Amino acid sequence: MTNQTEKASETQSSKTRNQTLFLAQAASFSALIAITTALSTALLGIPLPPPLSEITFSPAIYLTISVLFPRKVSFWSTAIGSAIGEAINVLIFGSAPAAFAIIYIPGMIWARAPEALIMNRFRRKSALWLAIAMVIATVYETLAFFFPDWFFYSFTFFYGAPSGIWPGLTLASFDFGTLVDLLWIPVALLLIKAIRGVFGVQFFGESPNSPAPATLSKN
Repeated sequence: MTNQTEKASETQSSKTRNQTLFLAQAASFSALIAITTALSTALLGIPLPPPLSEITFSPAIYLTISVLFPRKVSFWSTAIGSAIGEAINVLIFGSAPAAFAIIYIPGMIWARAPEALIMNRFRRKSALWLAIAMVIATVYETLAFFFPDWFFYSFTFFYGAPSGIWPGLTLASFDFGTLVDLLWIPVALLLIKAIRGVFGVQFFGESPNSPAPATLSKN
């Protein structure tokens, strides 16, 4: 009976530690992603033409986190951090009318959070596969912005009077500027390699018996 009580106590203690660690990691990474989402080249006064003027620094961060940390941590960090960062952009920095927050914030979650899930599927692969996964994730993000915007431009009054399918398609096509985030892929790969080298681990929060991933430097 005493052994069962001790095991139950150890199990509960382990769950508490895991929950505390998850909350700490999710809170820290959410804040980091929020800050880097709110910082853009336009906000910093760097004169670049659109869509380059809308580059934020967050893709390199959440792509890196999605490889190094468990799915639960990376998914919620990306979702919460992106939502807060977009709220700051719209409601504080005035990047769009405040009413647009109604669709911009959910839209940012819808576009970015699944990227963490995509990366989690490839996190044990080689550097080449990680790069491919990052391309897939960025393309998904772009299409996740494009198709809803095409609908809103074409059929709703949110952006003004409905413009119709083809004019809506033209307006929504500017969302393909999101593909500029592909520029962050080499940065994310370098961050992953550097962090693994500094800490001497392949993943954080993994069981000691988890299978080893492919070496990052191999194809």
